[in-house]
Amino acid sequence: MEADFVIVGSGSAGSALAYRLGEAGHSVLVLEYGGSDWGPFIQMPAALSYPMNMARYDWGFRSEPEPHLGGRRLACPRGKVLGGSSSINGMVYVRGHPRDFDAWAEMGADGWAGADVAPYFKRMENWHGPAPSAWRGSDGPLHVTRGPRRNPLYHVFVEAGAQAGFETTEDYNGEKQEGFGPMEQTVWRGRRWSVANAYLRPALKLSKVSVLHCLAERVVIRDGRAVGVEVLRGSARETVTARREVIISASAINTPKLLMLSGIGPAAHLAEHGVAVVADRPGVGANLQDHLELYIQMASKKPVTLYRHYNWPSQLTIGAQWLFLKMGLGTSNQFESAGFVRSAAGIEYPDIQFHFLPLAVRYDGKAALKGHGFQAHVGPMRSRSRGSIRLNGADPAEPPAIRFNYMSEPEDWTEFRHCIRLTREIFSQPAFEPYAREEIQPGAGLVSDDDLDGFIREHAESAFHPCGTARIGRRDDPMAVVDPECRVIGVESLRVADSSIFPVITNGNLNAPSIMVGEKAADHILGRTPLAASNAQPWINPRWQVSDR
Repeated sequence: MEADFVIVGSGSAGSALAYRLGEAGHSVLVLEYGGSDWGPFIQMPAALSYPMNMARYDWGFRSEPEPHLGGRRLACPRGKVLGGSSSINGMVYVRGHPRDFDAWAEMGADGWAGADVAPYFKRMENWHGPAPSAWRGSDGPLHVTRGPRRNPLYHVFVEAGAQAGFETTEDYNGEKQEGFGPMEQTVWRGRRWSVANAYLRPALKLSKVSVLHCLAERVVIRDGRAVGVEVLRGSARETVTARREVIISASAINTPKLLMLSGIGPAAHLAEHGVAVVADRPGVGANLQDHLELYIQMASKKPVTLYRHYNWPSQLTIGAQWLFLKMGLGTSNQFESAGFVRSAAGIEYPDIQFHFLPLAVRYDGKAALKGHGFQAHVGPMRSRSRGSIRLNGADPAEPPAIRFNYMSEPEDWTEFRHCIRLTREIFSQPAFEPYAREEIQPGAGLVSDDDLDGFIREHAESAFHPCGTARIGRRDDPMAVVDPECRVIGVESLRVADSSIFPVITNGNLNAPSIMVGEKAADHILGRTPLAASNAQPWINPRWQVSDR
């Protein structure tokens, strides 16, 4: 029950850390509350809507009533399973734009600029793209692939973006993010390539890495130093000892909760719940960010969508093909085309993301209509709204109070209306004329700002990208929780490495940058010189100051 390093959480950053620290010869104990990730609901990419709706694999968090979204409580799935949220996510792989990380550095994350993090993205990747690229990694543990894009609508979507005057891109994770093109996924040989498969299982083959299934209740801190973690296994409470360091990689929801239960957080809030203050860090639980998105859905004139497979006989066939042959539609998440665009002149790099799907369906797996349709998921990438995570009590079994405070800034409404109108513009291009029948959602009758605001208020959903609740910064920043080496400010031998350290949300899905955080944090923990910064410069649209396209 002791190791050199104790890592709380087997998710995107935690598993990467376990592998890199174990590879360096250290003993590592990973604490994970969830169970096994084996089984078709997780391992089959096309079944992605199931695990995030299953209590067996998901913590089942919901936000507090959101005041700007009609009091709705939005789902906030987080993985409660080996591999964490990488085992229940949509498997979409997006690094984020290099300028995102330049913004991190400007906010005090020294050494985390785009050029600094690029070599860590390369180190973690095994990219199976169409051609070698100086931007991409080819021998890392994380396989990154593209779907087959056999459905014609994937290509129609990209063509329509070009017809609307936007850029196309062959690799949004390379030099040029801006534009429409193929989307990437963490799928390999027909299976979800979560961090459990990419990092944790190889780590467990090392004799010094192991997993303990338990509930981490608090970090044990003596004389200002983290010495272990108090855990609950069954009905037994015990302490796991860390000879060198404790590392919290428990998600942007559970990490601030665990810090606060351990006495690290806003002093007045901790006192309200009878938690003794170890370090007064008001930034713990603050700065909560997320991406909201809408599904803009169209009925199809032609029976070319995935709806023809939306029946039990077809799904059984797809399941059998996947189970026995690792072939067929079951091997893709079906998000095979994407778009990254700028919302206005004067925006330097993309701030809107599209996921395209040749089916009108929701994340809970329910079809939007009984017939053929398709949809684009769209939303602004850099919302100004900020929320918080707070304790509901001192009981570690009690879920935290999650307040995203979505759409609390006027600019968010302006940007979301633009997203809807822009998606309609894409679907009205000549490329879609043979396919687009009528708009299912929002519906062609909703045109005015008030109409669209009502639709946003009722239908906007989380893209499940929470981050920012233990942000990185310089030690003299009162709102920073960790320094640029991921060390918790005010406590020795304690670090945080997961999406909670993001000072500002990145442009796209968060799985890839979360893994990158684990990779880079490992070098800091091991005292290694960081990888040499990249000299490659990202493509910036030469028209960015005068046009959105």
